[in-house]
Amino acid sequence: MRQDEARQVRARIAELEQNLTSASAQNRQRRQEAGHELRNAKFRLERLEECIAAMR
Repeated sequence: MRQDEARQVRARIAELEQNLTSASAQNRQRRQEAGHELRNAKFRLERLEECIAAMR
C-alpha cells in the first residue's frame, strides 16, 4: 500500500517538475503554488520511503 502511494507521489513530483520547467506561459502565482506543492510532495515521498524501509 505504501509503495503504491510512493509511486503516485513520484509521478506527481515528475508532473510538477515538468510543469515548472515549461511554465513560461503561466503566471507567477501558479508557479509558486506548483513549487509549494512540489516541496510538500518531496517531503511526503521522503517519509513514505522511510516507512517502507522500516517495514523491511
